[in-house]
Amino acid sequence: MRRRNKGLSFYTKRKTLTMPMVKEILSWVFVFLLSILLAYVFAFFFGIRTSVIGNSMEPGIESGEEILINKFLYSFTSPGRGDVVVFRPNGNQRTHFYVKRVVGLPGETVQITDGRVQINGTFLDDEQFDLMEDGGIATDGIRLGEHEFFVLGDNRNSSEDSRSANIGAVEEDNIVGKAWFQLGGETGHAGFVK
Repeated sequence: MRRRNKGLSFYTKRKTLTMPMVKEILSWVFVFLLSILLAYVFAFFFGIRTSVIGNSMEPGIESGEEILINKFLYSFTSPGRGDVVVFRPNGNQRTHFYVKRVVGLPGETVQITDGRVQINGTFLDDEQFDLMEDGGIATDGIRLGEHEFFVLGDNRNSSEDSRSANIGAVEEDNIVGKAWFQLGGETGHAGFVK
């Protein structure tokens, strides 16, 4: 038995490429390429990409995780308490970047007593961090100079930071920038540095 076609016929209409369609496609390609170029220029001029070495900033930033550094921000403002900064200790260009949190600001006296940080005699509200086993050079107190910052790692008992005599207070000129964005790495979590 044969089925009869009841007068319906189906065919596909070939689409032709018109000039307005070509212009639309080219405009999208242009916007895409421009976006990539602007992202590259922004990252090149305002940021640096680096890997974190060591566990001193865990659990927030893991060892081996990559971060973007905003090197432009501190051209207009100074680091604030709680900022995660990237610096080279004593300006040594042959060492890797250190990533630490700003605790003490210029002109303040920083002292570590009973495992906690005191700023000008008042305990800092930093209970989210473990008590420090060793106050290092800050045990007796350190008076910061006009352009000096006191920095600590978030993993306070596994961090080489301003408590160490070979690092001490960090000069503002040695701060490369602010740790701005985590790229994930092995942990897989990406986002802005807190």
